[in-house]
Amino acid sequence: VQLQASGGGSVQAGDSLRLSCAASDGAFSGRAMGWFRQAPGKDREFVAVISWDGAKTSYADSVKGRFTLSRRYAETTVYLQMNSLKPEDTAVYFCAARQGAGVLNPLEGWYFWGQGTLVTVSS
Repeated sequence: VQLQASGGGSVQAGDSLRLSCAASDGAFSGRAMGWFRQAPGKDREFVAVISWDGAKTSYADSVKGRFTLSRRYAETTVYLQMNSLKPEDTAVYFCAARQGAGVLNPLEGWYFWGQGTLVTVSS
């Protein structure tokens, strides 16, 4: 089982990117999925989570209103649309799957991680 992340790149401040994360073999169909990021020299931080059915989301304050996480009902590919990117969004972005299906307590229950994809935003 794998989580395959893609879509990273180098952009200018104000630009947009869309990250994708696909689970192999349809794994995690009943699980919430989400994204974390880790900037150089910093700890990994929560970005966003989406419920198993795509109906509910939760975001870090730092990305709220700029990033949108989506997935089709019960599908195991999730998309992180990132708009109005800022230099402080520069990080390696990791997708992950949770033990539970919902979005409450978004810092807990992450048990499976994909490889990262690098996002670089220059000013």
